[in-house]
Amino acid sequence: MKYYEVKFSVKPLNSDACDLVAAMAGEAGFETFENTDEGMTGYVQQSLFVQQVLDDVLQSFPISDVSISYTIGEAEDRDWNEQWEQEGFEPITVDNRLVIHDGRHLPDAHYPIAVEIDAHLAFGTGTHETTQMICGTLLDTDLTDKRILDCGCGTGILGITAMKLGAQECIGYDIDEWSVDNTRHNAVINNVDVTPLLGDASILNKVEGVFDIVVANINRNILLQDMPAFRQKMATGAKLILSGFYTEDIPLLTEKAATLGLSITAQREAHGWACIVLTLTRQQ
Repeated sequence: MKYYEVKFSVKPLNSDACDLVAAMAGEAGFETFENTDEGMTGYVQQSLFVQQVLDDVLQSFPISDVSISYTIGEAEDRDWNEQWEQEGFEPITVDNRLVIHDGRHLPDAHYPIAVEIDAHLAFGTGTHETTQMICGTLLDTDLTDKRILDCGCGTGILGITAMKLGAQECIGYDIDEWSVDNTRHNAVINNVDVTPLLGDASILNKVEGVFDIVVANINRNILLQDMPAFRQKMATGAKLILSGFYTEDIPLLTEKAATLGLSITAQREAHGWACIVLTLTRQQ
C-alpha cells in the first residue's frame, strides 16, 4: 500500500490548531499524524487522497490568526509506525471494565475484559477517544450470540472486544491489506474468531446474511458514503455504532440516517469527538 507523506506547517504553532487540522484533514483520507517542530506530518493512502478536499477544508479553517501550508511527498515504503511498534503503549482502560494493552505493557490490575493488541502497520490501539467511545458503547450493549460487522477493522480491536463480550460471529473488512493481516493476527492472540476481508464497503455484496450490530470508526465523508451499504446488511432492530467524527457532524449524519430508516438512540462525546448509535426501525 503506497502512502503520501504530507508535511503541515502551522504558524503560530499550537496544539489546538494541530488537532483541528488533523480532524479536518481526515475528510481528505488521512489516517494518522505525528507531531513535528513545525506542525505535523500526515499519512494518506495515495489511492484515497483527494487534494482538492484538503485545500477546501483548510481554506475554511476556523482559527483566523493561524496560517497553514503543506508539502506532499511519497512516504518511504517502510513501517513508518516502527517507533511506536518498538515502544508500544501503556494499558488503556474503558469504564473500568475493559483494558487494552500490548504484549510489552501488561495491566497492573484485573479487569473483566482484556484485549491485547499488536499493531503492526495498522491503526487502532485504543488510544483515541473514538475507539474508546465505541468500546464503551459495546460494553453497554447485550452482544450475547449477536452477529457483528466491523467496517474498517484496522487492528480488529472492536470486533475482538465484541467477541469477548459474547458475540457469536464477527466479520470485518478493511481497504488496507496490512490491517486485514493484523486483525487476523490479533484475533489469534486473543483466542477469538474474527474473519477479516480485504476491500471497501462494496465487499459487503459478497457477505451473506444480515448483522445485529454494525460498527464503523471512519471519517465523516466515508460514513456518509457507505451508510447505505451498512444499512443493507442490518437486521430489523439492529444497531449501527458510528464514530470518527466531531460533534458538529452529528446532524449531517443523522439526517442521512433518517433517509435510510435509521434513528439515533444514543450518543457520547469526548474532547469534541462524537459516537452515535443508530437503530434500524423500519425496512425500506
